[in-house]
Amino acid sequence: MPRQTRLPLLFLLGTCLLSACASAPTPGSTAAMIEPQRVTEHRGSDDLLTAGLGLDGLRAMAPPAFADAAAPTAAELRRRAIWNNWRGIADLSPTGGYGTVYGSVAAVPGREYAALARLPGAKQPHRVLVQVPDAFDQARRCVVVAPASGSRGVYGAIAVAGPWALPRGCAVAYTDKGAGTDYVDLDAGIGVRLDGTPGRLGEAVDLAFAPEVPAGATGVAFKHAHSQDNPEADWGRHVKQAAEFALSALGQAFPAAGPFTFDNTRVIAVGVSNGGGAVLRAAELDGGWLDAVVAGEPNVLVEGHGSRPLYDFSTEAALLMPCALLHLPADSLPQPPLRAQVEPLWTLRCATLQAAGLVQGADTAAQARSAYEQMEASGWTDEALKAGALSVGFDLWRSVAATYASAYGRHGIGAHPCGFSFSAQNPDFSARPATGAERGVWWSDAAGIPPGNGVGIVDTKLAPPDFTLPGLQCLRDLYTGQDAAAAGVREGIAATRAAMPRADLPVLVVHGSDDGLVPPAFTSDPYVAAARAAGRDQVRYWQVRNAEHFDAFLALPAYGARYAPMLPYVYAALDRVAAHLDGQGALPADAVIEARGRGAGAVDAAQLPLPQ
Repeated sequence: MPRQTRLPLLFLLGTCLLSACASAPTPGSTAAMIEPQRVTEHRGSDDLLTAGLGLDGLRAMAPPAFADAAAPTAAELRRRAIWNNWRGIADLSPTGGYGTVYGSVAAVPGREYAALARLPGAKQPHRVLVQVPDAFDQARRCVVVAPASGSRGVYGAIAVAGPWALPRGCAVAYTDKGAGTDYVDLDAGIGVRLDGTPGRLGEAVDLAFAPEVPAGATGVAFKHAHSQDNPEADWGRHVKQAAEFALSALGQAFPAAGPFTFDNTRVIAVGVSNGGGAVLRAAELDGGWLDAVVAGEPNVLVEGHGSRPLYDFSTEAALLMPCALLHLPADSLPQPPLRAQVEPLWTLRCATLQAAGLVQGADTAAQARSAYEQMEASGWTDEALKAGALSVGFDLWRSVAATYASAYGRHGIGAHPCGFSFSAQNPDFSARPATGAERGVWWSDAAGIPPGNGVGIVDTKLAPPDFTLPGLQCLRDLYTGQDAAAAGVREGIAATRAAMPRADLPVLVVHGSDDGLVPPAFTSDPYVAAARAAGRDQVRYWQVRNAEHFDAFLALPAYGARYAPMLPYVYAALDRVAAHLDGQGALPADAVIEARGRGAGAVDAAQLPLPQ
């Protein structure tokens, strides 16, 4: 069990408080202001990278067990959170090549420094956590900052940054960037404390999310939807604040070697998906605090160049994609879960879209063609549509839209403009209070947005025959409509638009050409085009053929056969930018990389060519 130190105060870090990190502060002054609230040690049967599980433990089908399921310890919750976050990002299947062809799960002993940081003006904090290996290289000081992908918790980028950075003697700074898995059970009045254990609202002083709760509110609240902060607008500042916290943690870990500043410590930011968007937002911030950026499959919005907001294309996909997929040959699609069960629903969607005047055609084939042509006209490629079948099968588009509408509009609990809420559910999808066992694993097991892990979407607009269509139409109207609610959502989206990176900052964008969740046509392609138009010649772009968004789903045979993993290219990009910073070569050139899936066999290096 890790040893831990508890310090007396919960430190809420403001950037004004931390401005001294950019230069050499008076010894001890900055550390005294931003001393970590919780420190734990991870050695022996535990470690930083896999919580002592190793590759076999990460591959285990059952999560790490609790000694007492009713009262898991902080150490047990941490181990389980690390297990879940590895499996949510990496392909750990025996034929996937992780740990043999690419990646590392070497045990790395060290310490973790955790706190709740708050941006000036924010209603809620974001989690920051720094892993400091015992073998930290004090002569070549390095911090890798890794914001979580999606809406994941603070360990949400452990598989992205940890395997590259920790074995090299770098510290890793994580942030949940204002989202995360600090769910609040409104029926019980219980949230999540800094150490992951439950705490009662109004009593615990270190709750990671303590929302304003209206009288009589029931169900589940979570930070991405209900913080009222529109966290996406501040992703870049979350990343910088995590880096500032890392310098403080290093000063605590190695006081004789201090101070640790941006002037004497290399800082590289890396992230994938929403984390990729976050590091690109960090790249635009003033000052020389950041040395390089690697952005994998980034969800990023820029002005012009064909860029589209996630909310725009996700609500479009939620409505049209189930029908449009029927236009593509069935054998051209990877098999989404329960394909036989969902095809009748796709056919029904075509009919209800036609009845609503959203597609044309007298039969299913014509309606599917109409939906397909609309999506093609708005920029969707066949490759993105095929990979997007997975998101349709998992109802991911509705999940994204319901959460992000609340976030962009800064809506609190019970105020969703389309009436959506979140709760534990009965088999008939009616809401019910959560059990203690369900609540006890939300922090460790959840992905940050429902449905999943015992929490479902409560849709007050459900109506036959196509039950989710009315709610989806409402969500789409929040982007296309003209009322105040729609204006609020669009205002929130506008606040997330990225500016260009610092002119001399090396930035390497890596994106799979078949990405069906965050298509490069709407995100990376426009970002790179805008950067080139602005004269940012340090921005480079690797386009990976036959790669989609979710490495974790490559464990499904139909997906692994067809698609290559993205993580090898994120790690390779880190190698190249680090070598460039070391003076060992120029930044890599733009590249179109002809990767391929494993077919019926196992991943080997020949399937994953690297740019020269």
